[in-house]
Amino acid sequence: MERWSFCERRSRKVFVERVVVKAESRDLIGKQVKAQRREGKLPIVLYGRHLAPTTAWVDAHNANMVLDHLTQSALVTIELGGESHLALIREKQRNYLTGKLLHIDFLVVSATEKLRANVPIEFIGVSPAVKNYSGIVFDNLDELEVEALPNDLPEKIVVDISGLATIGAAFHVKDLVLPGDVRILDDPNEIIVVITAPEAEEKEVTEAASAEPEVIEKKKKEEVPAK
Repeated sequence: MERWSFCERRSRKVFVERVVVKAESRDLIGKQVKAQRREGKLPIVLYGRHLAPTTAWVDAHNANMVLDHLTQSALVTIELGGESHLALIREKQRNYLTGKLLHIDFLVVSATEKLRANVPIEFIGVSPAVKNYSGIVFDNLDELEVEALPNDLPEKIVVDISGLATIGAAFHVKDLVLPGDVRILDDPNEIIVVITAPEAEEKEVTEAASAEPEVIEKKKKEEVPAK
C-alpha cells in the first residue's frame, strides 16, 4: 500500500510564534479561589521532573481564547516569576454548563529531553469506496502515542483517506510517514481507519444492541519523559 500522511508541526511555515502565557503566583485555596475566578482569573498548576508542583493564575478570558483549542501535544511557554517554562497541557477542567475553563494542569518539560505524548489524528479527503460502493469509514484510532523532543512533537497527525478505494481497504500505523525524529509507540500493525461495507456496520450495530451493557473505563495515557 502506498504510504501517505503528514504531521502538522511547529515551524515557521505553520506558526509564527509559540503561545506565550503570562502567569502570577497564587497561594489561595477554597472559597478564595472562587472569588478570584469571579474576578476573571483562572487557576493553573505546573509540575514536572525538574519542577515541584507550583500554583499560579492566568487571565481567564485570554486562556479561553488561546488555550481552549490546544491539544495535549501543543507547546506553551508560561512566564512566571521572571522565568519561562516550556509546558504541555496535561488536563483541562471545564464548567459542565458553559464549557468555560475552570482549571488547567501543565506538564513542564525540558527542550533537550525526549518525552511521550498522545497526538490526535485528523482525517482528510474522501474515500472513492464511499462514493462508488457506499462504503462506511470506520476510524479505529483517534490518537497515537509518540516519542520526540518537545519542539519536534506534532500537534496533529493528518491521514488522507482518498487512497482507500475499495471495501476493506485500510490504513495501518505502519503506513504512516513521519519525520525520523518522531517515533510512534503504537503497534505498527494496528488499523487506524478502514472502509467497511454498509451491511457490516448494520450487523455490528445489531450485535451491540443485543449485548449486555458493559462499563469500560479507559485510563488516559500520561505524557511522561522517555527513558
